[in-house]
Amino acid sequence: DLVENAVSKKARIENFITSFARVYTPAVVGVAALLAIVPPLLIPDATFAVWIYRALTFLVVSCPCALVVSIPLSFFGGIGGASRSGILVKGSNYLEALARTEIVVFDKTGTLTKGVFTVQEIKARGVSRDALLELTAHAESYSNHPISASLKAAYGKEIDGARIKDVEEIAGYGVSVTVDGKKIIAGNTKLMEKTGVLYSPDEIAGTAVHVAIDGVYAGYLVIADEAKEDAAAAIRLLKDMGIKQTLMLTGDSKAVARKVGKDLGLDTVYAELLPGGKVDKLEALLAEKTGKGTLSFVGDGINDAPVLARADIGIAMGGLGSDAAIEAADVVIMTDEPSKIATAIKISKKTLGIAFQNIGFALGLKSIVLILSAFGLTTMWEAVFADVGVMVVAVLNSFRALNTKNL
Repeated sequence: DLVENAVSKKARIENFITSFARVYTPAVVGVAALLAIVPPLLIPDATFAVWIYRALTFLVVSCPCALVVSIPLSFFGGIGGASRSGILVKGSNYLEALARTEIVVFDKTGTLTKGVFTVQEIKARGVSRDALLELTAHAESYSNHPISASLKAAYGKEIDGARIKDVEEIAGYGVSVTVDGKKIIAGNTKLMEKTGVLYSPDEIAGTAVHVAIDGVYAGYLVIADEAKEDAAAAIRLLKDMGIKQTLMLTGDSKAVARKVGKDLGLDTVYAELLPGGKVDKLEALLAEKTGKGTLSFVGDGINDAPVLARADIGIAMGGLGSDAAIEAADVVIMTDEPSKIATAIKISKKTLGIAFQNIGFALGLKSIVLILSAFGLTTMWEAVFADVGVMVVAVLNSFRALNTKNL
């Protein structure tokens, strides 16, 4: 449905061709009429039969159908080729704007990362890493919190409920439980401070579950969102294509944002932003653009919808993205792969290149044949080729936009 409705949103070059044909067609008809009437009246021995034939030849050559048909077809081909690659573009105008992208801004969770929390790091003190994970998984086993689920998944073994006693869940802090006769306290830094456990805080890029055994600090486990497999490659591809800036806007902590930005090779990260803050930051970035360059924002959540709508090009992750984000976006990546953003830009540039090839070829050849026909140096056969033949060649060239395998 999105692809079908895309035809109503024309690119600037399509609108130009429509406007051009509106002026061009009556102009060449007028020139052809003058060519048929004026020379026989002014030139000695000139006959109406010869000049009417030349005028008709001129009229056939000047027909703008090659441009009117092939240019929209190029964009339809680009939109179709993009959809084959799992990229839905909601209009030719967005495909054209993608080709001029110079700044790409990303959301983090669900866009560059999987949105699934896993245990990334275990820092044990006085006990082994395996023992710390085992005790923490048992301590958190009665909780349905996503962090607890990630701890149990990292442990990977069946939880023995017989080893667990005196479970107390402390809302907003963590849990207190007895495992194998040992008093286990697991939670955030506030829980450590509340229970009087001495520890030396580190700067942690992720959510940390601090653990104390019998009142003695035993270390922490870092729970973090995992980057998508192709996220780093996506940033690298964009930079190789000449994208000037790659940035990330996220509501996460500065430590988490810095780590993700460094791991993926982003130019700049802005952290601890509320949805309104993201819009304000985007406004500032839009003011930094140069010339006709565009800014693309990539997101997936309902909180990203205002930013997606404000950006020159809003790109939504459609696989797991919210309905609000998909509705607000101009381009939807159905496979949730960040690397498809580079593919979309390549498709847009190829499509725009094909459209300009058709314009150059059609206008160039027609101009030559028009001049020759005015001087009687062409026949109707050459005129037919300059009209229908050029149109067929331009249409066949437009079909190349459907081929996206080698991008």
